[in-house]
Amino acid sequence: MVGYVPSYYAATANASEQPQSTELVGEVSTDVCIVGAGYTGLSAALHLAEKGYSVILLEAEKVGWGASGRNGGQVCPGHNMEYQDLKRKMGPDDAKALWNMSVESVELVKQLIARHNIQCDQKQGVLHVAAKASHAATLQASVKHKQTELNYGAIHYLSRADVQAMLGTDHYYAGEYWSEGIHLHPLNYALGLADAAVRAGVNIYENTRVTGYKTGSGTHVNTRKGRVAARYILLACNGYIENLEPRVTSKIMPINNFMLATEPLSDELCRSINRDDIAVADSKFIVNYFKLSADNRMLWGGGENYTKRFPQDIGRFVQKHMLEIYPELADVKIDYGWGGTLAITLNRMPHFARVEENLFVAQGYSGHGVALATLGGKLMAEAVSGCAEKFDLFAKVPTPNFPGGTLLRWPGLVAGMLYYSLRDRLL
Repeated sequence: MVGYVPSYYAATANASEQPQSTELVGEVSTDVCIVGAGYTGLSAALHLAEKGYSVILLEAEKVGWGASGRNGGQVCPGHNMEYQDLKRKMGPDDAKALWNMSVESVELVKQLIARHNIQCDQKQGVLHVAAKASHAATLQASVKHKQTELNYGAIHYLSRADVQAMLGTDHYYAGEYWSEGIHLHPLNYALGLADAAVRAGVNIYENTRVTGYKTGSGTHVNTRKGRVAARYILLACNGYIENLEPRVTSKIMPINNFMLATEPLSDELCRSINRDDIAVADSKFIVNYFKLSADNRMLWGGGENYTKRFPQDIGRFVQKHMLEIYPELADVKIDYGWGGTLAITLNRMPHFARVEENLFVAQGYSGHGVALATLGGKLMAEAVSGCAEKFDLFAKVPTPNFPGGTLLRWPGLVAGMLYYSLRDRLL
């Protein structure tokens, strides 16, 4: 689709749900101005409009242009911080409440898709697999803990034989199957949210880069050609926030992740490598994740880098990870290769903050963005409307700055990632 980074998702985007928006020119006013039209901003806009607020949503590129339109499309409960660590930091009650909100986030995505009839290739089932023999016991303990202490029954431990039968490979040692998890076409999900928001009364301006803002008396947001007067400002930029708000930038680290899409595969081959048409992610620190598209392509994500440059041949860069698991795909043509920038935090928990009384931020979903960013937008809307209990609970999670701030954080991250990359390759 015109204006998007070339990818399988852009090539198969629902053009009918693309908002008919233009760049903001001139001065306008609204109750809430949101910066960033990814899942966070779109969800916040939709939920605020449904509460009766006037909303203007500003996007520097196109709706879902960033990670929201380029990711693996996996949706399941949980956080990237281990539950026991979260309990030690937050106490048992808050940790349980945060877990419950992760379950709520998955249900929210499903409800929005159903309520607004979003056509996004929704499929059922997400499987986390042990990439090393030593990870199998950890997965088994994790499943038991969720079933017993968290009283969550929609998760099942799978043996190595079970996983091999499902995925047609002996490279994995066990599995954690989320039967209520889903996977979807991420850009079409974003476009569906945008269509719902516009129908609810939200004004979306694309190609409208924010250059700065002022809070307090006379709150407003400046763009290249316009200005928005607002009562509240919500920052939903995630990995693309750069230096727009220095008080929160050092809480996150933008990193690049990459995907490929093969040519369509035969039904027989699809059944042999993914019998139940589920989404899969492994237990490596630098995760491999994959699923089949609606038209039988292998969509594989793997590999990261930490600069502003993407590999010259992304398809080949990712392909080597895929062929380690499925060498039988060596002769399959790679039709698309693309990358995107997401944001991680040091503790891998989302960073929510009320920076000022009328300035909110939600960012740093660390790979759980489809579900948690959708929830983050809803919680922002609730906080604006005076019901901030859930937003404030996320905001209580301590989010340390990256050492060295925005200037020196890169060398430390690269050194750490190289260490964990080495660990991934060792048994």
